[in-house]
Amino acid sequence: MISDDPQYYIDGVRQANRRILAKTITLIESAHPAHRDLARTIMERLLPDTGRAVRLGITGVPGVGKSTFVESFGMMLVEDGHKVAVLAVDPSSTRSGGSIMADKTRMEHLAVEQNAFIRPSPAGTTLGGVARKTRETLLICEAAGFDVIIVETVGVGQSETTVASMVDFFLVLMLAGAGDELQGIKRGVLELADAVAINKADGNNIEKARKARRLYENALHLLNPVSSNWSPPVVTCSALTVEGIREIWQKIMSHRDIFEKSGELQLKRRTQALDWMWSMVEEELKYRFYSAPAIKESLPGIIRKVEKGILSPAIAAGELLFSLDNKSNNDCNC
Repeated sequence: MISDDPQYYIDGVRQANRRILAKTITLIESAHPAHRDLARTIMERLLPDTGRAVRLGITGVPGVGKSTFVESFGMMLVEDGHKVAVLAVDPSSTRSGGSIMADKTRMEHLAVEQNAFIRPSPAGTTLGGVARKTRETLLICEAAGFDVIIVETVGVGQSETTVASMVDFFLVLMLAGAGDELQGIKRGVLELADAVAINKADGNNIEKARKARRLYENALHLLNPVSSNWSPPVVTCSALTVEGIREIWQKIMSHRDIFEKSGELQLKRRTQALDWMWSMVEEELKYRFYSAPAIKESLPGIIRKVEKGILSPAIAAGELLFSLDNKSNNDCNC
């Protein structure tokens, strides 16, 4: 049952109550109109408790072993005394809306750690497969005292760009020995990377991983670095043997130290906050559009006309926007 008292959630999150934390995230993700204002109040009051965590995004080609990597990486951090939250965005069915909540079962050791919290979120219909409320969930976890937040993407479409826009450090996992490695990832994703890790560098695959490392180092040298203070490194690792995992954390902390001293981290977060604001504006406009009585009344008929070829999509869009604008003018007696 969802309480209508915002203080219930605020106190529970600040006390790191896992049950209330999960309820708060469920409320944040809810599309119910009654929950929107409540969620907004909770977010506003918890905002001063956020901003201190290391925000890490992880993506990779299918089969690269993201979940195994996150499990090994997260366990290492927990053993070092960190509190780790993993926001794993799952692929959802566009027909049924269902999602495959498999990440939590794959991270069986991390899932039972007291100082770890895993939240699988269905991607739904959001562009690129990134959960609609991942940014808010990230802040809620920070307010609960988690000092490392990992956002794991589904690794398809534009989700990488969206996740990169909400984290401090973006790690791209790659495989060696899977054909032409440079064809396995888009140039755009490499441009987003703060580091590239060749995973599964174990057993008979070690030499292939080293070769892939050299290939990616050469490829990254051809790209213009985002910062003059940081050149994205390429490392090899094995989530299975945990070889190279700590080196990746050291790279992340080195990056954070450099960016904090140069002021780039603060600038990056300010830019991200503005991007978040505009995405929320777009979301709210879309919500108000579909909620408007004039749209609800005219939309079914216009859809039928477009489907039958009676009305062009361009004219249909114009009619919908005109009906909304006309209703707004009437309401304000303009």
